Amino acid sequence: MAFPERFSNLPEYAFPRLRALLDEHAPGGEQIAMTIGEPRHALPGFVAPVLAQHIAEFGKYPVNEGTPELLAAIAGWIDRRFGVDLAPGRIMALNGTREGLYNAAVALCPEEKRGRRPVVLIPNPFYQVYAVAAATVGAEPVFVPASAETGFLPDYASLPAEVLDRTAIAYLCSPANPQGAVASRAYLETLIGLAEKHDFQIFADECYSELWRTEPPPGALEVAARIGADPERVVIFHSLSKRSNLPGLRSGFCAGGPESIRRIRQLRAYAGAPLPLPVQRVSEVAWADEAHVIENRALYAEKYAIAEEIFSGVNSFQLPDAGFFLWLPVEDGEAAALKLWRETGVRVLPGAYLSREVAGENPGKGYIRVALVAPKEETQRGLQRLRDCLYA
Repeated sequence: MAFPERFSNLPEYAFPRLRALLDEHAPGGEQIAMTIGEPRHALPGFVAPVLAQHIAEFGKYPVNEGTPELLAAIAGWIDRRFGVDLAPGRIMALNGTREGLYNAAVALCPEEKRGRRPVVLIPNPFYQVYAVAAATVGAEPVFVPASAETGFLPDYASLPAEVLDRTAIAYLCSPANPQGAVASRAYLETLIGLAEKHDFQIFADECYSELWRTEPPPGALEVAARIGADPERVVIFHSLSKRSNLPGLRSGFCAGGPESIRRIRQLRAYAGAPLPLPVQRVSEVAWADEAHVIENRALYAEKYAIAEEIFSGVNSFQLPDAGFFLWLPVEDGEAAALKLWRETGVRVLPGAYLSREVAGENPGKGYIRVALVAPKEETQRGLQRLRDCLYA
């Protein structure tokens, strides 16, 4: 059989690569997993009662774009959080952000830009769905370093005008996964101005926006509205996975200009899987409640403090601005992950597995990503072993 070549240059996904690296070796102690960004704090107390109350609605086909109540709850949260008043027609419920970040490219990326193959800009390191979305739509992916030299955010403004003129979509993750960097209002204004000048869309992946350390990160839609940008210029993506500690609920949303959301809704009406109604009911309550988010953020603050104490004196260490990952510099990420596993049983992810090699350079090679998702005591044990093993 002949198979499509569009995915042939995609490397193996990070976690199968990690299993191939580590699993033939015995762990050197009690196993502590610090690899996957899967929150492990307690579920909000309202989840089970709301789910039980609406359990019979599993017997109904759900509303594809989201119930009116869910869209109203999301709109209310956007207004409270970012000061942007959106009509429900500018919001679309999603099965988490990954599905939306992929489908939005399918729905919105043109076949050509200025008569040529379109470009999709991707920060490097990056969330891997960005690359597979670009491959699906036949766009040229351009991986832009998000390194210490650029504040761990991509410097899209440094790209040649010829590339920017062909750009259809620019992905931005802020707070960034894996580095935890936050795009400032000035950064977002510059990027939106660049998008206006060269006529491309920004897909703002903001799913870590509520796990901040000192102050709430600004949002791309918020900044776009304040400077009067084209409403179609920005599409934002949010999820309950990190904000509400509900990764298995698979509930999120995207919001943007009315035409962008109309096209995303149209695609998902044919090819999407709507959220089950009981899940939508839980989501309505989650977006309307902030108390559980404040509690969740306080738990991460305790773990930030633990990390800061343990890594005191390690000159290369810095706390992230937001999110729940440490992005720790090492000589070689694969070698460090293997050493750590074999000597201590702590499992971390090599940074190279989240990055793409460009011109012989992989910006993640000299890092490991460490997830602070386990309970506080387990996190403390894991971080202490890591420090003693790699930085003593």
